[in-house]
Amino acid sequence: MTNPISHLLNRILSPNVKGKQADVHASFQSVDEHENVFLIGTRRYDESDRDRYAFNRQEVLEQCLAAWRDNPLARRIVELTSQYVVGAGFDIACEDEHTKAFIDRFWNHRLNRMSARVTELSDELARTGNLFILLSTDAAGMSYIRTIPATNIEQIFPTPNDIEQPLLFTTKADAELESNTYAAYSPTADYQLPDGTFTQAVIHYAVNRPAGAQWGEPDLSPLLPWLKRYSAWLEDRVRLNRFRNAFLYVVSGSFVSEDARKARQQTLAANPPSPGSILVTDSSETWSVISPKLEALDAREDGMALKKLIASGAGLPLHFLAEPESSTRTTADSAGGPTFRRFEQRQKFFTWLLEDLVQIVVSRRAQVDYAVNPKAKISVAGADLSARDNVSHSIATVNILNALERLYDMGLISQRELLRATYKFMGESANIDELLAEGTGVDNRELVKPLRPASQDAVEPSSGDPKKAIFVNGEM
Repeated sequence: MTNPISHLLNRILSPNVKGKQADVHASFQSVDEHENVFLIGTRRYDESDRDRYAFNRQEVLEQCLAAWRDNPLARRIVELTSQYVVGAGFDIACEDEHTKAFIDRFWNHRLNRMSARVTELSDELARTGNLFILLSTDAAGMSYIRTIPATNIEQIFPTPNDIEQPLLFTTKADAELESNTYAAYSPTADYQLPDGTFTQAVIHYAVNRPAGAQWGEPDLSPLLPWLKRYSAWLEDRVRLNRFRNAFLYVVSGSFVSEDARKARQQTLAANPPSPGSILVTDSSETWSVISPKLEALDAREDGMALKKLIASGAGLPLHFLAEPESSTRTTADSAGGPTFRRFEQRQKFFTWLLEDLVQIVVSRRAQVDYAVNPKAKISVAGADLSARDNVSHSIATVNILNALERLYDMGLISQRELLRATYKFMGESANIDELLAEGTGVDNRELVKPLRPASQDAVEPSSGDPKKAIFVNGEM
């Protein structure tokens, strides 16, 4: 009977086992040791389970940035969102004169250049689904806006009772293994330092965020695999088209030996026939051509199917992506309706974002300049999404207003209902009660009496009937 200990030693010392152990050791050495390897499938104890895993989020954000840089469709989808959301810019209104003057100085400051920066903010919001805005304020109360890339944020620390209220933001470690920690903006903890400046604060905005999550989702994240497939399909088509005009000559004949065939092949390879030349051979040789066959019709349907999936995921009609769906204008107009609704929702979020950001800037300035009113009402209005909407809204407003005025004159509807229905058909959102309170309450319409021209042959009233009178221009 074999001793178990000696049997184990023989197995360990055998050359096959040593070779297997060396292979396993080499495979472990080839693996990169970083957090994306060690932390796969894990999350921090204070992170929401509605968020992506940290390694997966970092990978998606990097892929979205790479797609925006290299893929024309991804770049166009992000550009279209910003072009419709930002448009010609934003109009900021404020009821306080001094506050409005400061907002204009902040907006046009050369270190802020908000008129151009809003496009960058919209691009980042669509590309990553998150905006981390670093707010710095000097001793004079002027604030400066900078954007921290979402890929540089390591962790968001929320309040214990509300995951949507952040407390701290930590950045990833740099080359010197140093990271920064920024406090989240809080109106109750915003004050001047002894040197007159304010503490730096980060404001986080997110879109496409699941309920109960901290991080937003990029607009491009569900499109990434299909953008890759479409690019690969298109690259294959380009390569096939490149080689479609390439061909090979096949020469068949009766050769007395293999050496004779090789000699003939070397002769033809050294002097191949040039395009357009005349080739004369005897009956012992037969020339033919091999060329690739490209089934363009079948491939077109495949490409259209991929592009439709990308367009539907981005919420865009195909004619927005240089692919006419139909030759009729009516189909194109109707396909743009849902797209404009999507852009309208994003524009509402972005205008709220700017209102909140400007309000924070004003509140910091008010701690230094008492002429600025921190409670002044600030409103931001975006540009119209489509000029066609203005035409249709104006026609609908004129038509409905004629009917509503008649109902109001008959006493069937109130002033509030008249104003509400009018703004509804105008396509504008408004606070009806505030509009009624700001109005004068006086009907300025002039009641014009019907005019009747005086007769040249006026009849004198008879002396026997004093009730008769002559009316001239409606007056007695």
